[in-house]
Amino acid sequence: MKKMVLFLGVVAFAMQPVFAQRQTPNKSPLTIDRIMSGEKFTGYAPSRISWSVDSKEIYFSWNPEMDTLSSMYKTGLEENAQPELLSPEEEAAIFRGGMRNSDNTAMLFVRNGDLFHLDLDSGREKQLTNTLERESDPRFTAQSNTITFVRDNNLFSWNLETNNLSQLSNFKSGKERPEKKLLEFESWLERDQLEYFEVLKQRKAEREANERRSKALQPKRPQEIYTGDQYVTNMQASPDLQFVTFTLVSRPKAPATMVPNYVTETGFTEEINTRPKVGTPGNTYKTGIYDLERDTVFYIDTKQIPGIFDKPEFLKDYHKGETPYVDQYEKPREVYIAGPVFSESSKAFVVIRSLDNKDRWIMSLDPASGKLDLLDRQHDEAWIGGPGIGWVASLGNVGWMPDGEHIWFQSEADGFSHLYTVHAASGEKRALTSGKYEILDAFLSQDKTRFYITANAEGPHEQHFYHLSLSGGSLTKITSLPGGHELTLSPDEKHLAVRYSYSNKPWELYVMENRPGAEMRQLTQSTTKDFNAYPWRDPEIVWFEASDGVKVPARIYRPKKAVKNGPAVMFVHGAGYLQNVHKWWSSYYREYMFHNLLADNGFTVLDIDYRASAGYGRDWRTAIYRYMGGRDLGDYIDGAAFLTKEYGIDPDKIGIYGGSYGGFMTLMGLFTSPGTFKSGAALRSVTDWAHYNHPYTANILNTPVEDSIAYYRSSPIYHASGLEDQLLILHGMIDTNVHFQDVVRLAQRLIELRKENWDFAVFPLENHGFVEETSWADEYARIYKLFYETLKE
Repeated sequence: MKKMVLFLGVVAFAMQPVFAQRQTPNKSPLTIDRIMSGEKFTGYAPSRISWSVDSKEIYFSWNPEMDTLSSMYKTGLEENAQPELLSPEEEAAIFRGGMRNSDNTAMLFVRNGDLFHLDLDSGREKQLTNTLERESDPRFTAQSNTITFVRDNNLFSWNLETNNLSQLSNFKSGKERPEKKLLEFESWLERDQLEYFEVLKQRKAEREANERRSKALQPKRPQEIYTGDQYVTNMQASPDLQFVTFTLVSRPKAPATMVPNYVTETGFTEEINTRPKVGTPGNTYKTGIYDLERDTVFYIDTKQIPGIFDKPEFLKDYHKGETPYVDQYEKPREVYIAGPVFSESSKAFVVIRSLDNKDRWIMSLDPASGKLDLLDRQHDEAWIGGPGIGWVASLGNVGWMPDGEHIWFQSEADGFSHLYTVHAASGEKRALTSGKYEILDAFLSQDKTRFYITANAEGPHEQHFYHLSLSGGSLTKITSLPGGHELTLSPDEKHLAVRYSYSNKPWELYVMENRPGAEMRQLTQSTTKDFNAYPWRDPEIVWFEASDGVKVPARIYRPKKAVKNGPAVMFVHGAGYLQNVHKWWSSYYREYMFHNLLADNGFTVLDIDYRASAGYGRDWRTAIYRYMGGRDLGDYIDGAAFLTKEYGIDPDKIGIYGGSYGGFMTLMGLFTSPGTFKSGAALRSVTDWAHYNHPYTANILNTPVEDSIAYYRSSPIYHASGLEDQLLILHGMIDTNVHFQDVVRLAQRLIELRKENWDFAVFPLENHGFVEETSWADEYARIYKLFYETLKE
């Protein structure tokens, strides 16, 4: 245990120097310094994949020479093609995609704030604008020779043949200046003047006649729409240019949080302005429609949304008194309306999300009246989410089918995210896919003859690319190797650029034809000689039965010569909704290498996809609703018992560690289940959910004011009195995600509780995700020392 030193009223923790910690015995050929240097050790994987317009070259970011920065490369599709470094001029001209017209002959895109037109047949590129003002969001209309775009916070149309540029909207900040209203005595005086002075009466008549004539001669201009103190976003025109839709956003004056930065270039402490805390009033939205023909503006009435007044079930827990519980609000819930999504014939639908994230509605929209008709409602007493469904303020994966009569979308209606269609007029729904797997991504081919799908249909631990008929049915598998595949289609959709990896093989770039049975050909070799020299483990995926009877997946790393009653470390991945039990190269690749080092030193390592992890469907995703550190932590307690029963691990020699959500889980494990884990390392940990952000936390725990029960049982700081085992806390001081304040508050709580079996390591120049390899190395040297001293010695 480290010695606590009181200095100027602040508790500091005397920490041994790093060089001393690295004397911890290590039988592995790997070292903390080497593996924590990250991609300097593994090699820099290719990223940011894109194609040339003619589909003949692939562009990607890479750093095979270990330069200060990665650079852009290109490679052809020929068998003997080698990656070539791009010149700055070539890099500036890289095509990043855009919007196609309906017959796939042209595309619009933005580069450096200017509009460009691309002829897809000839490959000829034409710059349309060259202005200091930035243009954005170019779209084709029903007539492909006319486009729309946004400039200076207004919508414009442009006929590319006649070069006629028209402004479609006229949004103005502030409020319209009202006409002056005369007081009663002023009106009487004016009438009296006009009654007795003919010259004044005649001049007024002439003035009003001139005003009427001048107004009649004015060209037609869009109506002025004053936004007050709101701002406008999501502007678009219907393909027939009859309607402009837009969203007005009200941003409340809410207190932000400040993160002090102590080590700065100036030598002065500086404050970083960061996110607000959960429960802080957030933005509200209303969706407007400007009818260009009638020159009228109106707003969609949300009262017509079915269930908009419904209260969530958790509020019943707080109902007191003898009066009957009322399950309806007096006012409609706040919503965000995404879209509209227009068909080529200007039919429209919208995706509506309640800001409490309990509901998603897909509704047809009549732009002329603002009338909504329900097509699909997905309600979840926990929260709406899942692959292809997205979060509040997003459309998710949706669109019009080629017939212009049906809409396709993803939904967790059967417990897993699958693909559905609904008839826009009749509301008849049909599932295109089904089963205990998830559609991770879906979109229509350019010729609209099939869907392109990414899914884990082979099992939750592999991801593959598929084709699917528009009528649904069986998936046609395109990729074949076990592992993970990240696909980038060529513009002509004949080839796939594939970032592929396996459990013990980092990401590399491959190319293959977009057809079943095609072989992938490797284009890059990125790993270093040092990395290749070590025999990296391919962790076995195991399943164990939790105390509630559910099978839980995990990856296990074992020593080559396991001994009875040996030690074990359990790793907790972050984010909650993230997957780390799989057969591809992990985003936690430093931790993966650390687990190999631990196994070389006699530790068994178990890495669990606990309840709340991604990849296993709705029930798994929402199992932590209103109780973080409940069922998810239960999986680790059951996992510890599994290690003892199946692998002979000494129950008194089990440690736990993780970062962010994993750090939170480590704290909850040590505070609420003393004796289960001999020691734990909590990295960048949430210690009190009332101090985390709103979008993530309110989904799972609602808000502290409305659901204090959920926050009390889910926040480690309330359970710190239960600490009996050894705890190491590690945190970056300029963490703008999980603020350093979180662990400072916990430290004060532990001091007041007179707890002595804990240590605190801080990293002055690190944010939530560490950057400096010295910080990584220091952090993991301390973690390794903790586990070696508490579990082996």
